[in-house]
Amino acid sequence: MKWWQKLTQNNLARFGATLLLCFYIIVIFAEFIAPYSPFTPQPDGSLLPPTTIYWRTPQGQFIGPHVYPTTQGPVSLETGDRELKVDRSQPAPIRLFVKGEPYRFLSLRFPLPTNFSLTNPQITEIQFFPGFPGNRRLFGTVSLNTVSLDTASANSADPARLNLLGTDEQARDQFSRLVYGGRISLFIGIVGVAVSFPIGMIVGGISGYFGGFTDAVLMRIVEVLMTVPSIYLLVSLKAIFPPKLTSFEEFLLITLVTSFVGWAGLARVVRGQVLSIKEREFVQAAKVMGAQPLYVILKHVLPQTASYIVIAATLAIPSFIVAEAVLSLIGLGIKPPDPSWGNMLSLATNASILVLQPWLVWSPAILIVLTILAFNLLGDGLRDALDPRNTK
Repeated sequence: MKWWQKLTQNNLARFGATLLLCFYIIVIFAEFIAPYSPFTPQPDGSLLPPTTIYWRTPQGQFIGPHVYPTTQGPVSLETGDRELKVDRSQPAPIRLFVKGEPYRFLSLRFPLPTNFSLTNPQITEIQFFPGFPGNRRLFGTVSLNTVSLDTASANSADPARLNLLGTDEQARDQFSRLVYGGRISLFIGIVGVAVSFPIGMIVGGISGYFGGFTDAVLMRIVEVLMTVPSIYLLVSLKAIFPPKLTSFEEFLLITLVTSFVGWAGLARVVRGQVLSIKEREFVQAAKVMGAQPLYVILKHVLPQTASYIVIAATLAIPSFIVAEAVLSLIGLGIKPPDPSWGNMLSLATNASILVLQPWLVWSPAILIVLTILAFNLLGDGLRDALDPRNTK
């Protein structure tokens, strides 16, 4: 039975793969799926709970799913809770494919190659796909006063907002920030594996294939790198580099540092596999035929470790996600206002938030747990499917 058939018959692996596919589709199309910008606050909307959805007006008229403008009122001196002010005179129906704030989707900005100078750079932008016509978003609210109930056209002035997971301290929509923040948290693992695994494979392959002095030198380097604590290295780099780094530069810094100290363990495992693979007949035949060592390593030796590499990569991605979350939690990762699941989880350090607005903490925490669980389930399924001893 082929490995793909074995994998698809594993219910847990299929669940993990489906969940990851949904997550990645959502964050890739964040501009379309998120109802609001992750940076725009709403007036008097700080720390709002998840919006209540109504179906009937106070007069009993059925108008479908709708919400009302909600703002924070005064704080109760007895309980510390804030009173919510709900304006029942302005219902805002919930509709699909509504017009929202302008956004750019799948665009790249770079300096023009001609007549370019550092003092006056000419920046051009290419949009591969500008977005859906009219800045459409998957769902949102429209104004009942200007739009008939049976249309999904965009709205008027300022209808009530639908905050599925409430708002944060700066009155920004929590659901939108989770969707945008998932781009950092989900892709940092893929980028980290793409950087660290080729290094580990090549170093481990060269060390195991040549042996002797080369093996001894490379393994000592690997052992030194394995003793370097990445978090202290990041703290040192933060003191050296300029403080005004963009979030993209922070993202690259986290990825490169964690990848630089993360490939050593893989190199040791690959070296052990190469030591046994290089003695096989097909490798010896390639040597006799005059193949160059690098060709033999890349063409004949490393492909034999592919099953382990695939499994290890799937199981290593969660470690990068956790690293980003921890670093952002302690202030060394992505800096606000740019969202990531890690810096959104930093609200857990505020005791009042944990007690009064717990949804701001458990929403990114649950997404991190589900993502790590899905990668582990997929990795376990790949391990069973690619195991040659598993004949079931």
